[in-house]
Amino acid sequence: MAFPKPITITALTAICFPTLALAHEDHCAAVAASVADAGFDGEVVVTCDDDHAILTSDTYPDHDMMTGIVGSNEQVPVPAEYGAPIILAPTLSGSPLTRDAALGVAVNGVPIYDYTGGGEMTQDELARHQAQHDTIITQQLDVCGGHAGRGDDYHYHTTPVCMIEQMANAGDAAIIGWAFDGFPIYGDANPDGSAIADGTLDVCNGQADDTFGYRYHTSPDAPYIVQCLMGEVPHFDALPRVRPLSAVTGGGAAPGRPPRGGVDDLVFTQNDDGTRSMDYTYEGEAYFIRYVPASTDGCYTFTTQTVTNNAELMSGEFCR
Repeated sequence: MAFPKPITITALTAICFPTLALAHEDHCAAVAASVADAGFDGEVVVTCDDDHAILTSDTYPDHDMMTGIVGSNEQVPVPAEYGAPIILAPTLSGSPLTRDAALGVAVNGVPIYDYTGGGEMTQDELARHQAQHDTIITQQLDVCGGHAGRGDDYHYHTTPVCMIEQMANAGDAAIIGWAFDGFPIYGDANPDGSAIADGTLDVCNGQADDTFGYRYHTSPDAPYIVQCLMGEVPHFDALPRVRPLSAVTGGGAAPGRPPRGGVDDLVFTQNDDGTRSMDYTYEGEAYFIRYVPASTDGCYTFTTQTVTNNAELMSGEFCR
């Protein structure tokens, strides 16, 4: 599929696909190939309709999670069925879009957020480093670049380093994810392996691309990954969010609040029987969140003792 070589963001907004049919077929194939070439087609299902490629997964990666977190919100990764819609005919708008939820999805099916943990950024905030909300600086992320959010859903806020290590096609030319506006996400370098010069990436951490018209990147410095969408996204407010857990039996936990000063020795373990446990200490006392799959699909039996709930031992069944 041939595109005119883009020169500026203004020129990029004029780029269109040769025909709608070709755009659909080629872009759908590109999305599917990015998942298959990375070796994740066993965990992520790609289907296409007239407008989108849908990446369906359980958002639960097969790599270490939560290790290294200090600024814990006392929430834990729980599988969550998720369908990430990638536009098949991407068009640049030049007007950044922000939201307090995922902006795209990695090729292993894990959602990708911006780097902050303080809610949706304003247009003015996009141009300034939000150090007080930087999930790396505040030690909210694990060694793989992710954590569990308010919905007990695992997602990335920066370079998904553990996923990249698992990719069968790992390298500068590999697509590591897709933004919801339909444009691909690459690593820290250009696909040809050359370094990205300072000042090249725009406010959303993207630049012009000869193949797709535009692409996003990860970066060693803030904003680390896509922090806004530069393409058009019809029905932007209807983009998917992971359904939070709801109590079936037992008392519900209060919304996660990072224990002041952070926690120590946080470890997340998984057993073959599906039992998962997040154990940590706070001010010398031990706390934990443990769960095991219940008899109903999508439901889990929890036992918790958290700082948020004043060390009260609680148990109950929760479902998506």
